[in-house]
Amino acid sequence: MPAITRRRFLERVGSLPALVHFGRTRRAPFSEWKREFFRQSSVGAALEAGQSLPAGIPGDPKSSLTIPPLGERFPDLARHFLFEYYPWYAREPWRHWNEAGRKPPDDLATEYFPLLGAYDSRSRAAIEQHARWIADSGAGSISLSWWGNGNFEDRAVHEVMDVMKDHGIAVTFGLEPYATDRGYRFANDVLYLLTKYGERRGWDAFLILRNADGSESPVLKGFRCILPKTIVDCHEVTRSVPDYTPDDLWSRQIEIVRRELRWDFDKIILLADSLDFGRTPASGFDGIGIYDNFIGPEQYHPLARAASERELLFSFNVNPGYDEILQEYVAPDSCYEPRPFVPPSDPPLDFERFDHRERAAELSTGRIRDSLAATIEAQGDESLSNFRRGFFLVYVNSFNEWHEGHAFEPMKNEADLTEEERFYGYHNPRYGDYRLTALSNALEPYASDAAGWQRRYPEGPGAREPERDRA
Repeated sequence: MPAITRRRFLERVGSLPALVHFGRTRRAPFSEWKREFFRQSSVGAALEAGQSLPAGIPGDPKSSLTIPPLGERFPDLARHFLFEYYPWYAREPWRHWNEAGRKPPDDLATEYFPLLGAYDSRSRAAIEQHARWIADSGAGSISLSWWGNGNFEDRAVHEVMDVMKDHGIAVTFGLEPYATDRGYRFANDVLYLLTKYGERRGWDAFLILRNADGSESPVLKGFRCILPKTIVDCHEVTRSVPDYTPDDLWSRQIEIVRRELRWDFDKIILLADSLDFGRTPASGFDGIGIYDNFIGPEQYHPLARAASERELLFSFNVNPGYDEILQEYVAPDSCYEPRPFVPPSDPPLDFERFDHRERAAELSTGRIRDSLAATIEAQGDESLSNFRRGFFLVYVNSFNEWHEGHAFEPMKNEADLTEEERFYGYHNPRYGDYRLTALSNALEPYASDAAGWQRRYPEGPGAREPERDRA
């Protein structure tokens, strides 16, 4: 859709507040109810209503702490910075590039045209380039978006792991909501991933974090786990949430995982993408791993404090904001509302203007800097659970989730867009690699730690100590 048409669409639906949302689904990326269940949760309601949260905002000089350097506490520090990574793109036939009615190869399901164009996630050349970019950024791990045993993304895993291993990058998984009964399969899913991509490969590329106390643990994250049983839509109609899973079922599934792995690891850490600080521990999860870019850096410390009060671990992401694609066709009775650009701009941005695209890049660069500082500060607070339990983990959201506009993977420079690509009104700024450059600059202080880790573990990113006696 040309940019002018998209702008008129936004004018037609009117200006919208910045909504807090979480949970994602590949099948319906713009599901109108996926925001409702967060609005109706206690934390979501408080945030949306603008109510105050506990004190402890990052940047408060009273909260500054003197702590040991991160590299001293975590010798494998680079591995504690991991990109959310999506192996879901394809050509012949098109997959994901054609979301929301788009028509590749020029009209792609993104507001930013990628430097590599509409690549196939199974292309070794594309994965090789991704691995080089990731390694150069200073991050040492990725979290693969995983959609079930035998699925398209699952079939791509070995190729991705082979390439990432060659570049010293470790791999773990984010378990997506691939089926409404996923809660009944969770234990099998986790054990499948650890067995097939860890044990059978000799742990050559699987992410095993070394915690501050020297213990080691795999870390996996589940998306859309802690959901309400029903939501009320924009028509005031109460509807069931199809993939709702009771807390006691999650707890039983997680107990199976812990029982099966009790001889293999010091611990296994399972995170949920949730801000429900009552149901998350009741469901058996160790902590929260927040994906949502509408949760601003100013909220990281108070939310970390709330998580710590329930002895939950926490991870808040580094991100450049949010700029999603619009649906081409919307039913008259739909509850769909496009979400606004984040970080917010006043006045609103007009992406037909070059200076406004540059302004968007400046805002995104600021968000990268601020979100990294906020997540590191929260995790360095000696009074909170991460520091007390020797845990440190930073998700970078994301390497290549192009639909939501927060990819760190380089896009084309604005001047290099073809005439056909310009027709679709992409938001590319002057320099298409500005996000990865900003992240690399911010992570530069940790580069020596990453080099130290590679010298320490030359045999590969998933290298482990010799097996302990199980007797």
